[in-house]
Amino acid sequence: MNKPEKVLLSGFMGTNFMTASSYLMSILAGENFREPEHLATMIGRVAPGMSKHAKVIAGWAAHYGMGIVFAAVYVELWESGKIKHTIRNGIMLGAISGFLGILIWKATFKVHPLPPWVNFEKYYIQRIPAHIVFAVFATITYRLILANEDENPQIEAAPYGKSL
Repeated sequence: MNKPEKVLLSGFMGTNFMTASSYLMSILAGENFREPEHLATMIGRVAPGMSKHAKVIAGWAAHYGMGIVFAAVYVELWESGKIKHTIRNGIMLGAISGFLGILIWKATFKVHPLPPWVNFEKYYIQRIPAHIVFAVFATITYRLILANEDENPQIEAAPYGKSL
């Protein structure tokens, strides 16, 4: 599997599990920690002519887009050998990403002309475990990709389509 595919799959799976954890934490805390909903609200408020369906799609696309950006950084770190793709390092990447996520959300809410109402203290605290879930599942996905490659090595084509 090539690097962009590893990024997309790791980012997709990390975002899936992060989103599920945010939805679960929303239920448990009685707060709205649902990132795609907040993004859809903010997009809709700056583009009021969009249909509700388009706002929802844009919110989810923005959410998954950021997951792919974070995964691209992780995959680069893993493939360059700067860090090992262990679960422990995934937890640390998630904690770091959580703090970065807090800064990104704070900046987003600050510059947005009509941000949604959120309980900022609870919302920001929740970012850290959500990003840890993201990073752990992105790490697990990446490790599974590598394990699958090791079990099923691809035979590379010879140059110019000729084999010896």
